[in-house]
Amino acid sequence: MQKKKTQGKKQPPSGEIRQSQIISTFGSGSMTDLPNYSVLISGINHWDGYRNQPIYEDRLAARVAELLDINKVDMYAPPAANQDPIAPRTGIKVFTFPAWFVAQIGDEKWTSQSGKDYQTRPLIPWGRLKKGKYFGEDKRTYPVVPVRFVQACLNGHISDIDWYIFVNSDCRSNCPALLWLDEGGTGNDFADIFVRCEQCKKRRPLSDATIPGLLGKCEGKRPWLGVGASEQCVAPDTDRPEKNRLLVRSASNAYFSQTLSVISIPDSDQKLKDGVNLVYEDHLKWLGDLDDVRKERRRPKVASALEGFSDAAVWAEIERRSKGDTPKPKSIKQVEIEALLSSPEEVGEDVPDGDFYARTRKFDGLGTILAGCVDRIVLVHRLREVIAQVGFTRFEAEMPDIDGELSLEVRRAALDVEPSWVPAIENKGEGVFIAFNKSAIEEWQKREAVINRGRELVNGFSQWCVRRGVALDKAKFPGLPYVMLHSLSHLLITTVSLECGYAASSIRERIYAGESGYGILLYTGTSGSEGTLGGLVQVGKRIEHHLVSAIEFGKLCSNDPVCAQHRPDDSQEERFLHGAACHGCLLIAETSCERRNEFLDRALVVNTVEAAGAAFFSDDVV
Repeated sequence: MQKKKTQGKKQPPSGEIRQSQIISTFGSGSMTDLPNYSVLISGINHWDGYRNQPIYEDRLAARVAELLDINKVDMYAPPAANQDPIAPRTGIKVFTFPAWFVAQIGDEKWTSQSGKDYQTRPLIPWGRLKKGKYFGEDKRTYPVVPVRFVQACLNGHISDIDWYIFVNSDCRSNCPALLWLDEGGTGNDFADIFVRCEQCKKRRPLSDATIPGLLGKCEGKRPWLGVGASEQCVAPDTDRPEKNRLLVRSASNAYFSQTLSVISIPDSDQKLKDGVNLVYEDHLKWLGDLDDVRKERRRPKVASALEGFSDAAVWAEIERRSKGDTPKPKSIKQVEIEALLSSPEEVGEDVPDGDFYARTRKFDGLGTILAGCVDRIVLVHRLREVIAQVGFTRFEAEMPDIDGELSLEVRRAALDVEPSWVPAIENKGEGVFIAFNKSAIEEWQKREAVINRGRELVNGFSQWCVRRGVALDKAKFPGLPYVMLHSLSHLLITTVSLECGYAASSIRERIYAGESGYGILLYTGTSGSEGTLGGLVQVGKRIEHHLVSAIEFGKLCSNDPVCAQHRPDDSQEERFLHGAACHGCLLIAETSCERRNEFLDRALVVNTVEAAGAAFFSDDVV
């Protein structure tokens, strides 16, 4: 007998957001417009009961715990929609924000003393609305929309502007007078937007709110963590609060999610340590040299534990333990490139298995332009990327460094009062990895033209730091090899996307430029599915052709010679992190780029119409 349904239908959600967006564009602390409201996405302390499936990735979890200064952190996928109409409701709580509204009263005009007409509308706090609408002097009700302007600080705190005090500093916050928002022109110029008090007749342009310090000191309000949530706001290197800044709700600088991502790759060193652990106390602890390791392998238990590891590697681990050396923790990207470079060669038909499956491809007869540059090509049939959000910033984005690490000193707004877990997603996909000859890159860096070009890029980076108040001793230029590989990666994404079957915006990059080696990983993945169509792996089987096409494509931009003539330290253009780079050649979708389309220069990859001699690749025809 079918059980009678006693529960009513679930109330539909106010809006829907993809899971992947919950840790990026619309994460905790972000502002978004729903069909009928403007809201602030709640902190994860309000997600209790809505946690989805757990996500496991030890390397990422350990790094996130270090950043949050806690012993252990769990990772969970954001809540997913449940299609069952009688199942418990899932979702994320949101808070109405801002609490000031503009009434939609039509085409009412106000004329200034100079004779200029302004469209004017009442500016009303939430407490004076009736059932969510404005009750006008004509006894009619009018719909309202949230005001576009709020105040925030560099620590991520956010709050409403006290518009009464903004208009008249002698006024009180609960003044009964009616405020009006006067807008002239298109309404996009702050100098043409005024806030006017009906009672005292004072009127002030919104452009005044952009004056540093005019909006007062930040009170540390964190409304995404709950009503009344706040903390002490302190500026770095001082004991004083940050100053409030004017923030447009829909502006691109209103929210920058801080995320860390790793490719789930088995750490070969960890496997060795685990194997030695099994037999160290009973068999390996007292060994004297490499020959003793060979002898001890005759024991079945030791042979089984150390299978797959060379005697030299086992002896090196024994020596490290006997000396008490603590290995320096490897960065996120160091583990990945070491695993990619150690991928075995493909033999016969590959049968991908597990979350990570990569094979080194054999290649012969590289053309003149690539000879001596490309060292290894690895086809990554399967990979799993895990991305976790650790916080967010406003006004300025703080990205991981070239090793994939976020600095412990970077200030970030918290996702929870006392975080014990973070939201994360996992993507499964495929990719192709290209390793470049280390000695060739090192020799290239020594050329005089490269040194001179690097000086220009560093000067531009220094100006960028000065403009943003970043201390030069704390800022770190990523280095010329990174800029060169990053630029080549963008050229390669553009050419590869024409053939692999994936849109350019769905192909992502990972640049490796450190002591362990140099390389580019292009990969794709889809949240919640396998995401392996085979397109990138097939492209990897003839990646040489695409590399040559990318190099040829980079030689000439549709905006040349203007693009090629750009100088990074040109204070007039204020594109301090770009060399020869623009939307006609190197700039791609920000979903693909790991550096937000910054640190790019074609002149380090190929000779341009303006600069010659600094290119990594020669002009030789294949």
